[in-house]
Amino acid sequence: MSDIPGLSLQGRKGLVTGIANDQSIAWGCARAFHKLGAELAITYLNEKARPHVEPLAQAVAAPLFLPLDLRMEGELETVFARIGAAWGRLDFLLHSIAFAPREDLHGPVVDCSRDGFLTAMDVSCHSFIRMAKLAVPLMPDGGTLVTMTYLGSTQVVEGYNMMGPVKAALESATRYMAAELGPRGIRVHAVSPGPLRTRAASGLAHFDALLNRAAEKAPSRSLVDIEDVGMTTAFLVTDAAHRITGNTIYVDGGYHIVD
Repeated sequence: MSDIPGLSLQGRKGLVTGIANDQSIAWGCARAFHKLGAELAITYLNEKARPHVEPLAQAVAAPLFLPLDLRMEGELETVFARIGAAWGRLDFLLHSIAFAPREDLHGPVVDCSRDGFLTAMDVSCHSFIRMAKLAVPLMPDGGTLVTMTYLGSTQVVEGYNMMGPVKAALESATRYMAAELGPRGIRVHAVSPGPLRTRAASGLAHFDALLNRAAEKAPSRSLVDIEDVGMTTAFLVTDAAHRITGNTIYVDGGYHIVD
Protein backbone atom coordinates (compact mmCIF):
# COMPACT_ATOMS: atom_id res chain seq x y z
CA MET A 1 0.00 0.00 0.00
CA SER A 2 1.34 3.44 -0.93
CA ASP A 3 2.36 5.99 1.71
CA ILE A 4 2.13 8.84 -0.79
CA PRO A 5 -1.01 10.98 -0.31
CA GLY A 6 -3.44 10.50 -3.17
CA LEU A 7 -1.87 7.23 -4.30
CA SER A 8 -3.78 4.98 -1.92
CA LEU A 9 -6.89 2.94 -2.62
CA GLN A 10 -7.38 2.08 1.02
CA GLY A 11 -11.09 1.74 1.74
CA ARG A 12 -12.03 1.76 -1.95
CA LYS A 13 -14.16 -0.98 -3.48
CA GLY A 14 -13.76 -2.07 -7.07
CA LEU A 15 -15.05 -4.55 -9.62
CA VAL A 16 -12.55 -6.38 -11.85
CA THR A 17 -13.86 -8.24 -14.89
CA GLY A 18 -11.96 -10.18 -17.52
CA ILE A 19 -9.48 -12.30 -15.56
CA ALA A 20 -8.95 -15.59 -17.41
CA ASN A 21 -5.66 -16.70 -15.84
CA ASP A 22 -2.49 -15.32 -14.27
CA GLN A 23 -1.36 -13.88 -17.63
CA SER A 24 -4.43 -11.68 -18.01
CA ILE A 25 -4.11 -7.91 -18.10
CA ALA A 26 -7.03 -7.78 -15.66
CA TRP A 27 -5.00 -9.86 -13.21
CA GLY A 28 -2.11 -7.39 -13.37
CA CYS A 29 -4.61 -4.64 -12.60
CA ALA A 30 -6.25 -6.58 -9.76
CA ARG A 31 -2.87 -7.10 -8.09
CA ALA A 32 -2.07 -3.40 -8.39
CA PHE A 33 -5.45 -2.37 -6.96
CA HIS A 34 -4.96 -4.80 -4.08
CA LYS A 35 -1.43 -3.57 -3.44
CA LEU A 36 -2.78 -0.03 -3.04
CA GLY A 37 -5.36 -1.24 -0.51
CA ALA A 38 -8.56 -1.75 -2.51
CA GLU A 39 -11.18 -4.38 -1.76
CA LEU A 40 -12.21 -6.23 -4.91
CA ALA A 41 -15.07 -8.09 -6.49
CA ILE A 42 -13.73 -10.54 -9.09
CA THR A 43 -15.71 -12.19 -11.88
CA TYR A 44 -15.10 -15.38 -13.85
CA LEU A 45 -16.61 -16.38 -17.18
CA ASN A 46 -18.05 -19.82 -16.37
CA GLU A 47 -17.43 -23.07 -14.49
CA LYS A 48 -14.71 -24.06 -16.95
CA ALA A 49 -12.83 -20.84 -16.17
CA ARG A 50 -13.49 -20.89 -12.43
CA PRO A 51 -10.55 -23.15 -11.38
CA HIS A 52 -8.15 -20.79 -13.14
CA VAL A 53 -9.56 -17.62 -11.61
CA GLU A 54 -10.63 -18.62 -8.10
CA PRO A 55 -7.08 -18.99 -6.71
CA LEU A 56 -6.29 -15.52 -8.02
CA ALA A 57 -9.37 -14.06 -6.36
CA GLN A 58 -8.26 -15.71 -3.13
CA ALA A 59 -4.75 -14.28 -3.53
CA VAL A 60 -6.16 -10.74 -3.40
CA ALA A 61 -8.67 -11.69 -0.68
CA ALA A 62 -11.65 -10.80 -2.86
CA PRO A 63 -14.84 -11.08 -0.75
CA LEU A 64 -17.03 -11.28 -3.86
CA PHE A 65 -16.35 -13.90 -6.55
CA LEU A 66 -19.09 -13.92 -9.13
CA PRO A 67 -19.89 -15.53 -12.52
CA LEU A 68 -20.18 -13.17 -15.47
CA ASP A 69 -20.88 -14.21 -19.03
CA LEU A 70 -22.01 -11.08 -20.83
CA ARG A 71 -23.94 -13.17 -23.34
CA MET A 72 -26.07 -14.69 -20.56
CA GLU A 73 -29.21 -12.67 -19.92
CA GLY A 74 -29.25 -11.05 -16.49
CA GLU A 75 -25.76 -12.06 -15.29
CA LEU A 76 -24.32 -8.54 -15.44
CA GLU A 77 -27.31 -7.15 -13.55
CA THR A 78 -26.88 -9.86 -10.91
CA VAL A 79 -23.23 -8.90 -10.40
CA PHE A 80 -24.16 -5.30 -9.68
CA ALA A 81 -27.07 -6.34 -7.47
CA ARG A 82 -24.70 -8.48 -5.40
CA ILE A 83 -22.24 -5.59 -5.11
CA GLY A 84 -25.01 -3.23 -4.08
CA ALA A 85 -26.27 -5.66 -1.43
CA ALA A 86 -22.79 -6.36 -0.03
CA TRP A 87 -21.17 -2.95 -0.23
CA GLY A 88 -23.86 -0.40 -1.02
CA ARG A 89 -21.44 1.41 -3.28
CA LEU A 90 -18.73 0.98 -5.91
CA ASP A 91 -15.68 3.22 -6.31
CA PHE A 92 -14.24 1.88 -9.56
CA LEU A 93 -14.55 -0.85 -12.15
CA LEU A 94 -12.32 -2.44 -14.75
CA HIS A 95 -13.81 -3.64 -18.04
CA SER A 96 -11.22 -5.93 -19.61
CA ILE A 97 -13.41 -8.08 -21.84
CA ALA A 98 -13.31 -8.54 -25.59
CA PHE A 99 -14.59 -11.25 -27.89
CA ALA A 100 -15.11 -11.88 -31.60
CA PRO A 101 -16.05 -15.15 -33.29
CA ARG A 102 -12.85 -16.73 -34.59
CA GLU A 103 -14.13 -17.15 -38.14
CA ASP A 104 -14.92 -13.42 -38.33
CA LEU A 105 -11.77 -12.26 -36.55
CA HIS A 106 -9.39 -14.16 -38.83
CA GLY A 107 -10.75 -12.83 -42.11
CA PRO A 108 -10.72 -9.40 -43.77
CA VAL A 109 -13.03 -6.76 -42.32
CA VAL A 110 -15.12 -6.77 -45.50
CA ASP A 111 -15.77 -10.50 -45.05
CA CYS A 112 -16.94 -10.43 -41.41
CA SER A 113 -20.52 -11.49 -40.91
CA ARG A 114 -23.22 -9.22 -39.58
CA ASP A 115 -23.81 -11.52 -36.62
CA GLY A 116 -20.10 -11.76 -35.87
CA PHE A 117 -19.65 -7.99 -35.97
CA LEU A 118 -22.67 -7.40 -33.75
CA THR A 119 -21.43 -10.01 -31.27
CA ALA A 120 -18.00 -8.37 -31.10
CA MET A 121 -19.55 -4.93 -30.61
CA ASP A 122 -21.94 -6.19 -27.95
CA VAL A 123 -19.38 -8.04 -25.84
CA SER A 124 -16.36 -5.79 -26.40
CA CYS A 125 -17.92 -2.32 -26.51
CA HIS A 126 -21.57 -2.06 -25.54
CA SER A 127 -20.95 -4.07 -22.37
CA PHE A 128 -18.79 -1.20 -21.07
CA ILE A 129 -21.72 1.15 -21.56
CA ARG A 130 -23.99 -1.32 -19.78
CA MET A 131 -21.55 -1.54 -16.87
CA ALA A 132 -21.39 2.24 -16.63
CA LYS A 133 -25.17 2.54 -16.46
CA LEU A 134 -25.33 -0.02 -13.64
CA ALA A 135 -22.39 1.53 -11.81
CA VAL A 136 -23.66 5.12 -11.73
CA PRO A 137 -26.28 4.54 -8.97
CA LEU A 138 -23.52 2.97 -6.85
CA MET A 139 -21.23 6.00 -7.32
CA PRO A 140 -23.12 8.90 -5.71
CA ASP A 141 -19.84 10.49 -4.64
CA GLY A 142 -18.03 9.82 -7.90
CA GLY A 143 -15.87 7.01 -9.17
CA THR A 144 -13.76 5.69 -12.02
CA LEU A 145 -14.53 3.45 -15.00
CA VAL A 146 -11.66 1.90 -16.97
CA THR A 147 -11.66 -0.19 -20.14
CA MET A 148 -8.89 -1.84 -22.17
CA THR A 149 -8.28 -0.98 -25.81
CA TYR A 150 -5.49 -1.41 -28.38
CA LEU A 151 -3.56 0.53 -31.02
CA GLY A 152 -5.52 -1.24 -33.76
CA SER A 153 -8.33 1.21 -33.03
CA THR A 154 -6.47 4.06 -34.75
CA GLN A 155 -3.92 2.27 -36.94
CA VAL A 156 -4.22 -0.69 -39.25
CA VAL A 157 -2.53 -3.59 -37.41
CA GLU A 158 -2.08 -6.76 -39.45
CA GLY A 159 -4.24 -9.56 -38.08
CA TYR A 160 -6.34 -7.32 -35.81
CA ASN A 161 -9.04 -7.06 -38.48
CA MET A 162 -12.60 -6.44 -37.28
CA MET A 163 -11.51 -5.71 -33.71
CA GLY A 164 -10.00 -2.44 -34.96
CA PRO A 165 -13.40 -0.83 -35.67
CA VAL A 166 -14.79 -2.36 -32.48
CA LYS A 167 -12.03 -0.84 -30.32
CA ALA A 168 -12.43 2.49 -32.14
CA ALA A 169 -16.08 2.48 -31.06
CA LEU A 170 -15.03 1.61 -27.50
CA GLU A 171 -12.64 4.57 -27.34
CA SER A 172 -15.30 6.90 -28.70
CA ALA A 173 -17.78 5.61 -26.10
CA THR A 174 -15.16 6.34 -23.43
CA ARG A 175 -14.96 9.97 -24.49
CA TYR A 176 -18.71 10.45 -24.61
CA MET A 177 -19.25 8.80 -21.23
CA ALA A 178 -16.46 10.91 -19.72
CA ALA A 179 -18.25 14.05 -20.90
CA GLU A 180 -21.64 12.86 -19.69
CA LEU A 181 -20.54 11.51 -16.31
CA GLY A 182 -17.90 14.10 -15.45
CA PRO A 183 -20.41 16.40 -13.70
CA ARG A 184 -21.23 13.46 -11.40
CA GLY A 185 -17.58 13.11 -10.45
CA ILE A 186 -17.15 9.92 -12.48
CA ARG A 187 -14.02 9.64 -14.61
CA VAL A 188 -13.75 7.32 -17.61
CA HIS A 189 -10.51 6.00 -19.10
CA ALA A 190 -9.36 3.74 -21.92
CA VAL A 191 -5.96 2.12 -21.36
CA SER A 192 -4.11 0.92 -24.45
CA PRO A 193 -1.37 -1.61 -23.64
CA GLY A 194 1.29 -2.64 -26.09
CA PRO A 195 1.28 -6.23 -27.38
CA LEU A 196 1.12 -8.75 -24.54
CA ARG A 197 1.13 -12.53 -24.62
CA THR A 198 -2.34 -13.12 -23.19
CA ARG A 199 -4.88 -15.84 -23.98
CA ALA A 200 -7.02 -13.36 -25.91
CA ALA A 201 -4.07 -12.10 -27.96
CA SER A 202 -3.07 -15.64 -28.88
CA GLY A 203 -6.13 -15.76 -31.12
CA LEU A 204 -4.70 -13.08 -33.42
CA ALA A 205 -2.95 -14.05 -36.62
CA HIS A 206 0.76 -13.13 -36.91
CA PHE A 207 0.92 -12.33 -33.21
CA ASP A 208 4.54 -13.42 -32.72
CA ALA A 209 5.61 -11.08 -35.51
CA LEU A 210 3.66 -8.29 -33.82
CA LEU A 211 5.48 -8.90 -30.54
CA ASN A 212 8.86 -8.88 -32.25
CA ARG A 213 8.10 -5.66 -34.10
CA ALA A 214 6.95 -3.94 -30.90
CA ALA A 215 10.13 -4.93 -29.06
CA GLU A 216 12.29 -3.68 -31.95
CA LYS A 217 10.41 -0.47 -32.77
CA ALA A 218 9.23 0.86 -29.40
CA PRO A 219 11.44 3.69 -28.10
CA SER A 220 11.87 1.68 -24.88
CA ARG A 221 13.12 -1.28 -26.97
CA SER A 222 11.13 -3.62 -24.75
CA LEU A 223 7.69 -5.13 -24.32
CA VAL A 224 5.38 -4.11 -21.52
CA ASP A 225 3.97 -6.63 -19.04
CA ILE A 226 0.77 -6.93 -17.04
CA GLU A 227 2.43 -5.28 -14.02
CA ASP A 228 3.19 -2.17 -16.10
CA VAL A 229 -0.41 -1.96 -17.25
CA GLY A 230 -1.72 -2.71 -13.76
CA MET A 231 0.17 0.06 -12.00
CA THR A 232 -0.80 2.65 -14.61
CA THR A 233 -4.44 1.60 -14.35
CA ALA A 234 -4.32 1.70 -10.55
CA PHE A 235 -2.88 5.22 -10.70
CA LEU A 236 -5.79 6.35 -12.88
CA VAL A 237 -8.20 5.12 -10.21
CA THR A 238 -6.48 7.01 -7.37
CA ASP A 239 -7.19 10.57 -6.28
CA ALA A 240 -3.81 11.55 -7.72
CA ALA A 241 -5.43 11.28 -11.17
CA HIS A 242 -8.62 13.14 -10.29
CA ARG A 243 -8.16 15.68 -13.11
CA ILE A 244 -7.65 13.06 -15.81
CA THR A 245 -10.60 11.71 -17.78
CA GLY A 246 -11.74 10.86 -21.29
CA ASN A 247 -8.31 9.92 -22.63
CA THR A 248 -6.75 6.86 -24.20
CA ILE A 249 -3.67 6.19 -22.08
CA TYR A 250 -0.93 4.27 -23.89
CA VAL A 251 1.21 1.83 -21.91
CA ASP A 252 3.38 0.51 -24.72
CA GLY A 253 6.91 1.83 -24.28
CA GLY A 254 6.13 4.52 -26.84
CA TYR A 255 5.30 2.06 -29.62
CA HIS A 256 2.27 4.09 -30.71
CA ILE A 257 4.44 7.05 -31.77
CA VAL A 258 6.45 5.12 -34.37
CA ASP A 259 5.34 3.86 -37.76
